[in-house]
Amino acid sequence: MASARTRTAGTKGVPRAEREEQLLTAAVEEFGRRGYGGASMAAIAERVGVTKPLLYQYFGSKDALYAAALERVAGSLTRALAQATATGATSLGTPLSVLRAIFTTLDGGRHAWFVLYDRTLPAAGPLRDAAERHRQAIDGLAAAGSAEFLAARGIEDALDSDVLKHLWTGTVSTLVTWWIHHPEVSAPEMAERCRRLITAIVT
Repeated sequence: MASARTRTAGTKGVPRAEREEQLLTAAVEEFGRRGYGGASMAAIAERVGVTKPLLYQYFGSKDALYAAALERVAGSLTRALAQATATGATSLGTPLSVLRAIFTTLDGGRHAWFVLYDRTLPAAGPLRDAAERHRQAIDGLAAAGSAEFLAARGIEDALDSDVLKHLWTGTVSTLVTWWIHHPEVSAPEMAERCRRLITAIVT
């Protein structure tokens, strides 16, 4: 039976939990920048300064590592969005809170967005299913928010709500992508930019 030290020890004196965290952070960055199809286990290991066999020892396979990266990204975003919409979506304050939550969550690792919305995933299989499940959960929040926002204005048409949801999710994706390509813009600055633009559009 393994000793407590064996179960918790990492490499080069780094505790196992800390090393695993380092590897997962590197994986999120690599998958986010290159996609599942373009990322390599060797590159992820190199980011941390360990060997590829050690990375496999920790996560077993590229698929398992991607699944762990996806769970981290999707979990963080879903929790942030749920909190941002907890008070309801009857005013413009809610979409601004949602944008602020997204930028804050992604700050320091913006390419993580593309782990959740990865176009290089296999067309079918567990990874695609997991990504779709998380995307649908986030879409569900957007759909509920759109319906509530319109209902507060006396609009009950389901198709109107669906159009608004698609408009909103497309806008969010565009804004995040723009922000990723402008690393000089901080998360608070981007949130304020969106506030100015949305206010200018609706007034």
